[in-house]
Amino acid sequence: MVVIWNKSIKEFVWEVISDKTDKTRTILVKTVKMHPLYKKRFIVRKKYYAHDEENASKLWDMVKIRECRPVSKLKKWKLIEVTKA
Repeated sequence: MVVIWNKSIKEFVWEVISDKTDKTRTILVKTVKMHPLYKKRFIVRKKYYAHDEENASKLWDMVKIRECRPVSKLKKWKLIEVTKA
């Protein structure tokens, strides 16, 4: 996670796991957390729906997404660039 000029605006660089819908990409973000009592690491997975106006990204592309105003009920992220095809 990269925080830019404002602490409330966030950016992620992760991979696209679904490109089936038009102008929408599903991005899977994995983070590693530690259990507070048992001190074991575990992976937390979260899906984000990002708006892709030009349908530029494909399945398994690495993309950069940025938080923005809500575009629809689920889409609150915008695709900024495709970093690796």
